[in-house]
Amino acid sequence: MNLYTALRAGFPADLDATAIDADGALYSWRDLERGSAMLANWLARLDLPGGSRVAVHCDKSPEGLLLYLAVLRAGLVYLPLNPAYQAAELAHFVVDAAPAVIVCAGRNFGWVSQLAFRRGVRWVFTLNDDRSGSLLDRASQMSDQYDPVLREPSDLAAILYTSGTTGRSKGAMLSHGNLLSNAATLKDFWDWRPDDVLLHALPIFHVHGLFVASHGALLNGSRMLWFNRFDAAAVARRLPEATVFMGVPTLYTRLLQEPALDCRRMRLFISGSAPLLIETWQAWRERTGHQILERYGMSETLMLTSNPCRAADGERRPGTVGRPLPGVALRIVGDDGSACAIDEIGQVQVRGPNVFSGYWQMPEKTAEEFTADGWFKTGDVGRLDADGGLTLVGRSKDLIISGGFNVYPAEVEGLLNTLPGVAESAVIGLPHPDFGEAVVAVVTPRGTPDPAELIRALKDQIAGFKVPKRILVTPELPRNAMGKVQKNLLRQQYARLFSEPA
Repeated sequence: MNLYTALRAGFPADLDATAIDADGALYSWRDLERGSAMLANWLARLDLPGGSRVAVHCDKSPEGLLLYLAVLRAGLVYLPLNPAYQAAELAHFVVDAAPAVIVCAGRNFGWVSQLAFRRGVRWVFTLNDDRSGSLLDRASQMSDQYDPVLREPSDLAAILYTSGTTGRSKGAMLSHGNLLSNAATLKDFWDWRPDDVLLHALPIFHVHGLFVASHGALLNGSRMLWFNRFDAAAVARRLPEATVFMGVPTLYTRLLQEPALDCRRMRLFISGSAPLLIETWQAWRERTGHQILERYGMSETLMLTSNPCRAADGERRPGTVGRPLPGVALRIVGDDGSACAIDEIGQVQVRGPNVFSGYWQMPEKTAEEFTADGWFKTGDVGRLDADGGLTLVGRSKDLIISGGFNVYPAEVEGLLNTLPGVAESAVIGLPHPDFGEAVVAVVTPRGTPDPAELIRALKDQIAGFKVPKRILVTPELPRNAMGKVQKNLLRQQYARLFSEPA
């Protein structure tokens, strides 16, 4: 099998029908097939070893989706990276994953190519969101016919990096079988229909935008209204044409600020990647008449649970993430590994055909994250109700999800602690009406640190979504008897920081 072959089987009979409408730039299903074939032929011409990684550090574009399909067709391994990553961050992925090819935005070619060539990467190409770049120039000379390379369901299709609490990112290895099983399950569970139109406003460097939204539309042969970047006013204007929308909570809060939301054709709004405030869920229902469907997934597992789509399957409950999807097994266990009772809080563990095989080149870490009987430890804390519905109550590893992006405090703290004026720092996530959670740093001073200067310094070193929205200075951090900083007390102390005047 090859995941591309399965996705291609979902294309409509009329290949000249529109597959992607990117603000008036129309791509047919035949364009997707021909364009990805040309890119796959170019990759094949590079004569790369089997299993080679193709790292993509580009802005969102339809051509970026074609590149993903081409990597699948060529039997290579896709490595999506947030285009906001800076040099120090990108260097880790290049060293760890050792990609054979890097595709980056043209504006970054200078520093990306220097970084890549110093670390043994032979091929660096550019791809921009205006249909330009050296990659397209090369591929334009290639044949538009390409037979997908055969792959086993267990063969690696993609690596998604997910940060660790030590600051070292881990590469979750996802197979062709993992991705196809989850896409097929969601197609049925979310009741994808022949006339569905997906409004695609998510980035395509992580699970939500690439493996949930894009796979759903491709497997169902559904047209996509494509936005390279989210613009609330522009999205609101095109809502009347769509039937399905997927977003992180931030997108919903921003859309609620728009004067008009015409949802006459909409049948399904989905939210994930970050906690959705009950207030946002209720405001959306009052404004549009639609109940947002919340679901739960991870880079390592794809989608795990979902509130019901069909009314016959039950009601959608705000603040919960629904029952396990078909084929997914989920259990809640205590610290001693024993099963928790109904409504008892414990560690969330899962298994199923969607669960990854392990972390790239980290066998010891992989072994730690699986139980002896084969269940993956998600690191999340939650409880199951009598109907089997899951409510998440926290994350055992202090993960912050801000605007749908994962932020691990240790990475930010490590940088903050090296800056002038900072003796020690503690980074926490606090409730935020727009981002779901906002990154906040609480620092003890060495001298007289200027929070604004600290923020400016961090912006030069890490992606913007990791930079604290606020930096607070305090004489000392709360600690327990063992000297560990008690972040739970900091979160309680500053819980209303973004609901009060600055």
